[in-house]
Amino acid sequence: MSDQTTAFKPTLGLLDATMIVAGSMIGSGIFIVSADITRNVGSAGWLIAVWLITGFMTLTAALSYGELSAMFPKAGGQYVYLKEAFNPLAGFLYGWSFFAVIQTATIAAVGVAFSKFLAYIVPGLGPENILADLGIIKINAGQLVSIVLIIFLTYINTKGIQGGKMIQTTFTVVKLLSLFGLIIFGLLLAAKASIWNTNWSNAWQMTTRNAEGTIVGGVAGSAILGAIAASMVGSIFSSDAWNNVTFIAGEVKNPKRNIGLALFLGTLVVTIIYVSANLMYVSVLPLNEIASAPQDRVAVAASHAIFGEIGTYVIAVMIMISTFGCNNGLILAGARVYYTMANDGLFFKKTAELNKNNVPEFALWIQCVVAAILCLSGKYGDLLDMISFVVVMFYALTILGIFILRKKMPDAERPYKAFGYPLLPAIYIVMAIAFCILLIIYKPQFTWPGLIIVLAGIPIYYIAVATKKKA
Repeated sequence: MSDQTTAFKPTLGLLDATMIVAGSMIGSGIFIVSADITRNVGSAGWLIAVWLITGFMTLTAALSYGELSAMFPKAGGQYVYLKEAFNPLAGFLYGWSFFAVIQTATIAAVGVAFSKFLAYIVPGLGPENILADLGIIKINAGQLVSIVLIIFLTYINTKGIQGGKMIQTTFTVVKLLSLFGLIIFGLLLAAKASIWNTNWSNAWQMTTRNAEGTIVGGVAGSAILGAIAASMVGSIFSSDAWNNVTFIAGEVKNPKRNIGLALFLGTLVVTIIYVSANLMYVSVLPLNEIASAPQDRVAVAASHAIFGEIGTYVIAVMIMISTFGCNNGLILAGARVYYTMANDGLFFKKTAELNKNNVPEFALWIQCVVAAILCLSGKYGDLLDMISFVVVMFYALTILGIFILRKKMPDAERPYKAFGYPLLPAIYIVMAIAFCILLIIYKPQFTWPGLIIVLAGIPIYYIAVATKKKA
C-alpha cells in the first residue's frame, strides 16, 4: 500500500479555523513591543492610536481576504490569490519570501521567545548559558530549546491535522482566557488613578524617549508620520499571521463560508485584546516604566505591578503557552504554501507529496530546517524588522487583486464579497502604501534588505520555470 495520499481531508470546523487565526497572531509581540512604541511616540494617546490603526488595517485586510478565500477555497492562500490576480511570478515572489523569511523567521522568533521566558523558571535553559563558541556564532541553551520546540511541533504536525488542531484549539483558548484574565485583573485590581491621570495628562503630545524612559525631545510636523510608521513595525509584527488560515483552506469544512468568518472573528478578538492590554499597561505603569521595561518586557513589569513577585512567573507561563500555540499554527499552515508551489512546479518536487496522514511532511521538515538555522544565526529579529515592509506590501498587492479580479473574472462565483468594497479595501491600500513610503524615508534599514530578499526570488523563479520545462 502507498504511503502517499493525493488530497487534503477537510476536518477543521469554524472554531478550529478561528483558533488558527487568533492563535497564529498572538505570540510574544503584545507582551514586548509596546516598550519600543512608547519610546517612538512617548504618550498614552499615541500608544493606543498605533494599536487602533494597526487593528483597523488588520480587520480591513481580513474582511477583504474573505472574498478571495471564498473564490479560491484551496491550499496556498495568498500565494494562489497573487498568482490568479497578477501572474505566476507575483505568486512565486510571495512564496519565496514566505519560505526565506516571512514564515520561517517568525517561527524562529517565536521559538526563541518561548525559550527566554522558560528561562525565568529554569535559568539554565536561557540565552545566557553559552554551550559552544564556534567563532562565527555562539550556541546557547535558549537557541537549542527553541529548535527542540520547533522540531517537536513539526513532528506532531507530520502525524496528521488532528494533533495540530487539538494543540491549536487548546492552547489558543487557554491563552485567550489568560490574557483576558490579566487585563481584567490589571484594570480592576491594580489600576491606579494617579498613574492613569499622569499618563493621559498630555496624551496627544508626541515625544521620543530614551532607553531609560526619559523624554529626549518633541516630535512635530511630518516626523509624526515617521514615528507612527516606525512604531507600527512592532504592532504589525504582533498582529501578523492572521492570514495563515487561508493556507490550509483545503482542510477546512465549507471553506467558502468558514474561512471568511474565521478571518473576521479571529482578527476582531485579537484586536480587542491588544487594545485592552495596552489600556491595562497605561493604567498600572507610568509611561517611563513602559518605555524602560528591562529587555522591553512590558507585560512582566505590568504583571509584577498586579501580582507582586509571583507576577514574573505568571507572565512567563502565559507567554510560554502563547508562543507554543502560536508556533504550532505557523508551522501547521506554512507548509501548505510550499506544497501548492511544488504542485505548480515552482518548488522542490518532493514538497508536493502528502504522506499517509494527509499532510505535506517534506514541506514541514524543510520549513523546520530553515527556521532552526535562523534560530542559530540570531538574525531573525533583524529579518523581521526588515520584512514588516515586505509583508504589508504583499498585503496591499493582494487586496489590489480584488479590484483586478472583479474585472478579470466578473462572472466568477463570489459567495462572500469584500465588506465595504470599494472604499475599505481602497483605504487599506492607501494606508499600506503610506506605511511603506514612510519606512523608506525614515527607516531605510527596515526596507531595502527586505526588498533585496524579495527580488532575489526573480532569478530563482526563472530557473524553476526552465527546470520545469525540461522535466
